[in-house]
Amino acid sequence: MKASNLTSFVDMTRRIAVVTAATMALAFGAAATAQPGGGPGGPAGAGRHGPGGEPFGAQVIESLKAKLNLNTAQQQLFDQALAEAKAARAAALADRQTLRDTVRAELARAEPDLAAVARSADAVEARNRALRNQVRDRWLQLYATLAAEQKAVVRDALAAAMERREATRGRMIERFRERLGG
Repeated sequence: MKASNLTSFVDMTRRIAVVTAATMALAFGAAATAQPGGGPGGPAGAGRHGPGGEPFGAQVIESLKAKLNLNTAQQQLFDQALAEAKAARAAALADRQTLRDTVRAELARAEPDLAAVARSADAVEARNRALRNQVRDRWLQLYATLAAEQKAVVRDALAAAMERREATRGRMIERFRERLGG
């Protein structure tokens, strides 16, 4: 192989390695942190989020609205929390698309700036975390106004939802083990 061909081959191999490394870093890092839901299917608990990006408890509270018999003040808090949750989800989805665009632009360059990609991913993660905390606090503000009977309805629904998620997780783990042959 001629020296110029070898140099071209090494350059091509180096570019492939950079793209592969960037793709792996994004697949396991930036992409996961930019998800509005904080990742797929995590169990319920403090600081955890369900599908759609709203805090897990918010989904349960929303589904229980009729059972809670909210008074006027509680209804206002509920509507505010729901509006904030929807706005936060929309913002998170937009941030995720912006991050994808940033990654594509960097990967199109001869020498992608992976540090710029990491900074963008960190910024998206920080914005989304702040939005999730804001929404969570709004739902907790509503929860604080609930009577003991209303809180019991929420508690029971959260416990049932958590059991369903754990059962689903157990089935997924079992299927994964079966696929691995053991």
